[in-house]
Amino acid sequence: MSNTIDTGKIYIKDVFKKWYRIPEYQRPYVWGKDQIHDLLDDISFSQNQNKDSEYFLGSIVFQRKDIQTGNGNYKENDLLDGQQRLTTLLLLTSVIRDLSSNETRISTCQDSIFQKANPDDNIPERLRIVFDIRDEVKDFVENFVKPKGGTRKIDELIELKNNSNISSIKNMANAILVLLDYFQDTKNIHIDDFFPYFRNKVLMIYVASDSLEDAFRLFTIMNDRGIKLRNSDILKAENLRFVDETKIRTAFAKEWEDIESYFEEDFDVFLSHLRTILVKEKARLSLLDEFEKNIYHPRKYNKETKEYIHTSPKLTKGIDTFKFLKRYKTNYIDIFDTDNYERFSSYKFDGLLNVMNATLPADMWMPPVLSFYNKFKYEYIFEFLQKLDNKFSYDWILQSTPTQRIENMNNILKRIEVSESAENLLCSDIFNIDTQKLILELSGDIYGRRYAKYILYKLDYILSSDDDKINAPKTISVEHILPQNPKDDSTWKVDFSPEQREELTNKIGNLALISRRKNSSQGRLDYKQKRDKYFTKNIELFRNSVRIFSTNTETWTPSAIEKNQEFVIKLIESHYEKNN
Repeated sequence: MSNTIDTGKIYIKDVFKKWYRIPEYQRPYVWGKDQIHDLLDDISFSQNQNKDSEYFLGSIVFQRKDIQTGNGNYKENDLLDGQQRLTTLLLLTSVIRDLSSNETRISTCQDSIFQKANPDDNIPERLRIVFDIRDEVKDFVENFVKPKGGTRKIDELIELKNNSNISSIKNMANAILVLLDYFQDTKNIHIDDFFPYFRNKVLMIYVASDSLEDAFRLFTIMNDRGIKLRNSDILKAENLRFVDETKIRTAFAKEWEDIESYFEEDFDVFLSHLRTILVKEKARLSLLDEFEKNIYHPRKYNKETKEYIHTSPKLTKGIDTFKFLKRYKTNYIDIFDTDNYERFSSYKFDGLLNVMNATLPADMWMPPVLSFYNKFKYEYIFEFLQKLDNKFSYDWILQSTPTQRIENMNNILKRIEVSESAENLLCSDIFNIDTQKLILELSGDIYGRRYAKYILYKLDYILSSDDDKINAPKTISVEHILPQNPKDDSTWKVDFSPEQREELTNKIGNLALISRRKNSSQGRLDYKQKRDKYFTKNIELFRNSVRIFSTNTETWTPSAIEKNQEFVIKLIESHYEKNN
């Protein structure tokens, strides 16, 4: 077999005269309504502008294979790039088939979807695109794409769109419904105009190789030149190259898809967390280069020889990488996606995670949590989380640079790696902070500071009991109790001197969280009205706010602010002092 690389243009009618396989290493089908509508609108626009013009749809990259069966030999092409477009075109063809009454068109569509068996001529039945990524996806194609009328099973498709836990099936069901709506909408182009143009004037560029190595290289080059392939797609393909046995490779590809489906658009973020756990240094390269150069083939600079020398890999490609990802997905679920009340006999652990997720400015604290759990499981993990949160938030509140904050988190990762026990780690000085410096910062004006929402929400956590759930509402706002600009005829001007208002208005003792956006008109009401009309309905989710307004039912005075200020500052100081 030659290893030549071929390229050329191919029209849609000829695209579906070939045979394709979606390999196990491919990502799920992910196209949604916007991508589908963009595709159809662009083709329709081109056809309306000039029915003789050609429309370029994009490129496909595939590896050619010779398949030997009892019915003879045939060519099959493993798709490395273009499966999203080709899958959409297959679904489009099946929808047009089921909307047509023209028998010739129906036959054309059926021939583009699959080849009928002919035992007399030793011709087997074959689908034009075989989805090896999951058996469930194959079943979906058999039930809804291959048979005539399959795309008209509307109720079943809606059920799969809403409830399937397999992203390819969920998105393919949705795509069929979107396509049906598009062509049944009389404002859009008619099938009689669209389909001939689609078949004869829409074209793609194909790049094909017999060599898997060459095909993967082309896949990567196409990505470098602007075709949108995700880091995770290439990383998966690169690792599957190092798994020799087909069955094992298929199993690992399905596991990868499960992990990818779980994290969805945050999958690359999850991979970057794993990179941090392994490298324990600030990322300076793209995610792919970080894995290639700092994980799979790390180097160290030798000051004496002034040369870089290769060191032991932190992870090897293939099975080792797949097992690593699976283990850390399990770790992630155990920590972030599990109700841990029974384990701790308390909601405090989950509550603190909710506070951190909702209000901290970055997630660089997550790798240490995952790493700690990987090594020590639940032993002292609650104490660890509290110290980690205190350390990270301290650095943020005291305006450490992002680089310094990253370095401090990486130092904790390094200490986890060398610590013999969780208790030994917690007793180290890695979490130490200057509590008095923090309290000095928090005792001043904090309204308008980026950390104000966080520290007020953390007060809720500190005040919560073991049986209190802390779940952040969609909207969290910081509200002044004594307003910034009270009306001239309000009691605020009577109860507070200008000097007192200037001193107290923006301090933490005068601030409360509410579960709605701020309302400037109601925010200027006198205290009793403001409490009854505005705060009472919007503070039920916040313990500190409830405490303030249940304690101060009639008035809010300078002494009330000062008393509340002293109370919350002592709570915060006591909590952060745990780190020392």
